[in-house]
Amino acid sequence: MSTSITSSARAQQYATRAAFFIPGFATAIWAVLVPFAKNRTGVDDGVLGLILLCLGAGSLLAMPASGALAARFGCRNVMIATTAIICLSLPLLAIASNAWLLGGALFVFGAGVGAMDCTMNMQAVVVEREADRAMMSGFHAFFSIGGFIGAAAMTALLSSHIGPVSAALAGIVAMALIAVVSLKHWRGEALHQDGPLLAWPKGIVLFLGILAFVVFLAEGSMLDWSAVFLADVREVKPAMAGLGYVTFALTMTVTRLFGDSVVERLGRIRSIVVGALLASVGFLVLTWVTPWQASLAGYVLLGLGCANIVPAVFSLAGNQKRMPESIAITAVTTLGYSGVLAGPALIGFAAHGIGLVGAFMGVAILLVGVALSTRWLKV
Repeated sequence: MSTSITSSARAQQYATRAAFFIPGFATAIWAVLVPFAKNRTGVDDGVLGLILLCLGAGSLLAMPASGALAARFGCRNVMIATTAIICLSLPLLAIASNAWLLGGALFVFGAGVGAMDCTMNMQAVVVEREADRAMMSGFHAFFSIGGFIGAAAMTALLSSHIGPVSAALAGIVAMALIAVVSLKHWRGEALHQDGPLLAWPKGIVLFLGILAFVVFLAEGSMLDWSAVFLADVREVKPAMAGLGYVTFALTMTVTRLFGDSVVERLGRIRSIVVGALLASVGFLVLTWVTPWQASLAGYVLLGLGCANIVPAVFSLAGNQKRMPESIAITAVTTLGYSGVLAGPALIGFAAHGIGLVGAFMGVAILLVGVALSTRWLKV
């Protein structure tokens, strides 16, 4: 991207953090609304599972298009449009009265979130490169912070007997205000590149996308299976089973806030190696250490390990020379997000055959593979 800018580097850094905050905040609002949507539409768990796939489908379809649009029209225009899509579709999630309307609204909402995810990483790569220091972990931390604040705020509003629609509208106002303050500092210039705006990833970009897939799969396994593991394998009371994911998510968020200095010292490739090995050991600890309170150390190691891998992968994708950065970031985002979507199903299939402990061991082996494969990571 061109380096001609109309705002200070510091302002762009703050604005990029805001861009990461918005989709994290929005998805947390939806997560809190899910039980209300289920009751309102009257669907069972099976139908709800199919409806929830609409979010992922919208995201995966929108990501390639958003990368091409950002390359042609600039990150700012695409992020303004995607924020608008998120804000306009969110009220529909709070009022949809049947499964078809909910699925359609969720598809549009997912498209907005997915397109924002892709474009904000393109913005982040440029801002980080011009700052000439590691910043990507800190940017990604604000997605997690947005999720935490969004979930806490929605829970507080709903607990105060404010209805789902009013609570969602309050969240929309907050996101709109953040976007209005930030948008003038989002990158507005187009990316001038030779070749097509869309292409199948190859070489180093495909390699980085596969690494992202594995790490996102590990993160997704924590989101969807950590509580099940504690409840079914460790026989923890259901009310306490969420402690595993809370421990993992909090550790990862805090680590990312301080992760840029670690990446500066170790370098991006070494950070991937150390992170993947730590996360692999984390799976070993949480599955083999007893009692369950002690096994929470495994979730801490997983959070520490996973925290800086994905930000480092995005930075490497944005700075490689094999493919244009818009295509590279789009490919890594799409493949990585596929890991989040496929992970729960793959873990479920493996657990059915070899048990949940065996499935987690499989993910640990994949993470060791990530660490070992970096010897071929040349950018």
